[in-house]
Amino acid sequence: MAFLHTCYRITDIERSLAFYRALGFEETRRAPIRDEAINVFLNQPGDGDESRLELTYNFGVESYELGNAYGHIAISSVDLDQTLAELAALGIEPERPPYTVRAGGARLCFVRDPDGYRIEVVERKPE
Repeated sequence: MAFLHTCYRITDIERSLAFYRALGFEETRRAPIRDEAINVFLNQPGDGDESRLELTYNFGVESYELGNAYGHIAISSVDLDQTLAELAALGIEPERPPYTVRAGGARLCFVRDPDGYRIEVVERKPE
């Protein structure tokens, strides 16, 4: 078995695509689900043909309750400060300034997408 993708529901395709493009994602394809919805598949450079994120837009649904079970997805950044500056230029601000969970650990922070989903951005320097 192999991990394929994560899926969650969105309320505005273009708004969500703008956010995820700012995080380095690329749209790979769209797939209609009868007359009910559209799935938008995304990946990041290096993912090959695999889509790692599936955003589902259900026609006629204006909002969702996130609930308390969802945590987050995580992406890496070579330079967290530069990434945050680029996101800030697009109006995307972190929940709080970057921090480490433990001494010597990677710097990280969280941002939220247009529907309120949390995305962890972890700084990973090339080795």
